[in-house]
Amino acid sequence: MQIAVPREVRDGETRVAATPDSVKRLVKAGHHVVVETNAGLLASMDDKAYEEAGASIAADFKACVKGADLVIKIRRPEATEIKAMAKGTTICAIMAPFNDRETLDAAAKAGLNVFGMEFVPRISRAQSMDILSSQSNLAGYKAVIDGAASYASVFPMMMTAAG
Repeated sequence: MQIAVPREVRDGETRVAATPDSVKRLVKAGHHVVVETNAGLLASMDDKAYEEAGASIAADFKACVKGADLVIKIRRPEATEIKAMAKGTTICAIMAPFNDRETLDAAAKAGLNVFGMEFVPRISRAQSMDILSSQSNLAGYKAVIDGAASYASVFPMMMTAAG
């Protein structure tokens, strides 16, 4: 299976759908992974790290998704991205279908298969794929870090092995 990891284009989005670590596991499982150049740059992962993990680097979005069976993204694709994908391609992303019906309609017209990651059930068996829990956990962690950085006095974090 060919898996495409394009660069996120929405303003303020710094995440990437696959890390070099996850790419390494996908390649080991026999998949061909293509990462768009600079896809991981805002998440502090450069193209070299993806290449070392076994991915091919594509110059742009169109080259990244060419021949892809699966496109993994953080956010739903833009209209121009949908037009670049071949019929039968599967997209896994946070689709937010209740906020943007037009994107789903465009994907359906283009013959794309869409899997909204936010609809993975929040049960034990699916916990490793539960994007809502993992991303909420990251947001909470970042909120504490940002709060500590803005706090006017010492922000003690006394932690020992005993807790």
